[in-house]
Amino acid sequence: MALTLFAFDTPNARKITVALEEMGLAYAVQVVDIGRNEQFAPDFLKISPNNKIPALLDTDGPEGQTQTVFESGAILLYLAEKTGLFWPARGPGRVAVLEWLMFQVGGFGPAPGQVHHFVALQDEADQRYGLQRFMAETLRLYGVMDRRLAEQAYFAGDLSIADFAILGWVWRHPRHQVDLAQFPHVQRWYQALMARPGVQKGFAVALRRD
Repeated sequence: MALTLFAFDTPNARKITVALEEMGLAYAVQVVDIGRNEQFAPDFLKISPNNKIPALLDTDGPEGQTQTVFESGAILLYLAEKTGLFWPARGPGRVAVLEWLMFQVGGFGPAPGQVHHFVALQDEADQRYGLQRFMAETLRLYGVMDRRLAEQAYFAGDLSIADFAILGWVWRHPRHQVDLAQFPHVQRWYQALMARPGVQKGFAVALRRD
């Protein structure tokens, strides 16, 4: 099989499994258990020099060469270029996909990810400042998304890799303690995507070991 996804059950990995399923690509999964620090193994470092999941290995890459890709946003772009799907060839739609993909990787990911960290702390004094700061930013970003989705069905007009990127993090809204009812347009978008067979298959992929 040409494609191997190195992943664990995280938002950044889920957006790749969703994209792979929506694109109809065959792939194998190799679980990298970040709870056991497997991301620091020398062999994995050769694929992902930042020691992060997800990462992708494609033995049928450009010009028939083996290609590795790290960083979830780069993987989405790589797969979209490979298949020609969910990624407009030119024009304003292409720019919009880039904008909202960068919105996710630069903001709506880092901010709720920090909420996940601070909400898990047991000491309230340790929690307080971080939660106030990053929860406020997370809610602001949800507001940005809600205003965008009030205007159209998907972030870049048509369904795209930007939606898959953002979906991976909205999926974790219970963990970062956001009630989607506060953001009705995000809620509508989320429910519509989660009803798609390809998305459901993507979230059903086993990314943990039994």
